[in-house]
Amino acid sequence: MDAQGDVNRGEFTWMISNFTQLISRNLYSEAFPVSGCQWRILVYPKGHVSDHLALYLNVPDPGTLPNGWTKFSLSVIDQINNVRSIRTETQHYFTATESTWGFTSFMPLTSLHNPRQGYIANDTLVIKAEVCVLTVTPPVIIQPARPTDKFNSYFTGLEVLINAAETNGASVGSSSCHQDGALRAEIPSLEEVEKAMQSLKEFLSDLFRLNMKERLSEALSTLSSARTGLTSEQQLAIETFRANFNDFISDFLKFEQHNAEFELHKVQKDQRFSTMKKCHETHILYKQLMDDLIKEEEEVKSRRDKLLSDWEILLIESEEAKSGYQDELKKVAEAEEKKRIAEERMSRSTTAWSNLKAQFF
Repeated sequence: MDAQGDVNRGEFTWMISNFTQLISRNLYSEAFPVSGCQWRILVYPKGHVSDHLALYLNVPDPGTLPNGWTKFSLSVIDQINNVRSIRTETQHYFTATESTWGFTSFMPLTSLHNPRQGYIANDTLVIKAEVCVLTVTPPVIIQPARPTDKFNSYFTGLEVLINAAETNGASVGSSSCHQDGALRAEIPSLEEVEKAMQSLKEFLSDLFRLNMKERLSEALSTLSSARTGLTSEQQLAIETFRANFNDFISDFLKFEQHNAEFELHKVQKDQRFSTMKKCHETHILYKQLMDDLIKEEEEVKSRRDKLLSDWEILLIESEEAKSGYQDELKKVAEAEEKKRIAEERMSRSTTAWSNLKAQFF
């Protein structure tokens, strides 16, 4: 233990011999005093919860803890090049329930055992602890963002999207059917739409399976070969249609396919929009419930703070009463001793008085 002029500060250097041969899962250093309290270093040579050296500062007897925050650092010394020594600093309010605090992943075990570095020299590891007990009030903790903040931000953006969709929804898809706002009064399910598409495909397939294409082609061939019964305009129309017959069949099938896909995606869009609106409405309900809960928590915190304040006053009164009681105990003992001496003297005086009276009466 390095001597320090300030009793609230202290340093301790721990040299662990035969480090690579240690079998124990963890190891404590000898205790060293700072601010009237004993402290120890706790090390996990092979790691605690990861492949890293774990270092902690520990209080073996929390009952001796000073009242205040403790600022401390732990270092692993590079015994070849001190500049490469690793030092990590933090602060903690040690209590009976949190008497150990430090660093689960202080440094990788691969770096620790690297022979080109001097963290382990002659199979010895050197750890240094610097401890300072602060006599200041606990630092003000900045409240982290509430877990609801990110939800509020997300659903605010979602609300903008919904409003924009409801504003423009009346004109979207209005060429095929009239819609009330963004949603139709009754939207068929995906299962119904897929079933209708399958029926349409089967109908088209059946249409050409029944040789309608061949029959139409034969009719066009016959009509184009006809010399009577047709006007010149009719013959021209038949020849033009026959010349583009395959394109007509292909275009017809593509239209039916793409039209069915359009109707499907339009229904899916409407269903997604309906789900989105329901989620947003549920969010508003959750937000109200969370706000009510936060309000209740603030009220509970206020009552808790009031109780703690009253408790501190009670503690002061209790300490004053305890101190006064102990003082009175001493005074009672002193008074009792004086009373005993006085009684003895009074007894002697009474006896002398009785003897005197006996001589004259």
